[in-house]
Amino acid sequence: MAPPKASSKVGIGSDPRMPSAAKKYVPTITSPDEVPPDYLSLFAIMAGILGVLLKYKLGSWIALLACAASLANMKNMENDLKQVVCAATFAVMGLVTNYFTARPEMR
Repeated sequence: MAPPKASSKVGIGSDPRMPSAAKKYVPTITSPDEVPPDYLSLFAIMAGILGVLLKYKLGSWIALLACAASLANMKNMENDLKQVVCAATFAVMGLVTNYFTARPEMR
């Protein structure tokens, strides 16, 4: 089978796009009341609290990973930063309390 022939309008040196029709991207401005909730950050806070209060190592590690994912997917820096910082604080506090505190000896 023969390869399809290129159109005569589109040559090697020509650009088929129309630069005059291109519009500059302007991000929409949202108020703090209209921003959807960040569920990953909320999950990170809950897992961090489990890690701190119940001394679950897995909860602290999950909180740290969910906090990092929430930070990577953050759309509005001003509105979500407080929640991410709170989640990171609980995750780090949970890891510190789980790994650096003395455990009672088992007999």
